Amino acid sequence: MIIKKVRKTETARRHERARKKISGTPEQPRLAVFRSSKHIYAQIIDDVAGATLVAASSLDPKIREELKSGANVPAASAVGKALAEKAVEKGITTVTYDRGGNLYHGRVAALADAAREAGLTF
Repeated sequence: MIIKKVRKTETARRHERARKKISGTPEQPRLAVFRSSKHIYAQIIDDVAGATLVAASSLDPKIREELKSGANVPAASAVGKALAEKAVEKGITTVTYDRGGNLYHGRVAALADAAREAGLTF
């Protein structure tokens, strides 16, 4: 239990440090990622307006039916691709990546790579 608590606080500290520098604007919104133990969530946010422009997660019905688990690299890739497709439809092509304090590795990196391949620039 102690290790879990330490990891959460370290993640929260990294996220606080990053959020001091990262902010989404209407021209370049923020792509925020949240990674839980069972699923992965991503949303594109305009921090100036305080609005979520596009969102996707491993809980979406289309993504969920083609995956065994929502907590692995293929699920993260599917979420990244779906998010980027929705964003491009709305005319969003450039974003700032907010990894949510997580290390850029595994699921977080897979989501980013899939979003880049599907048309987002960051």
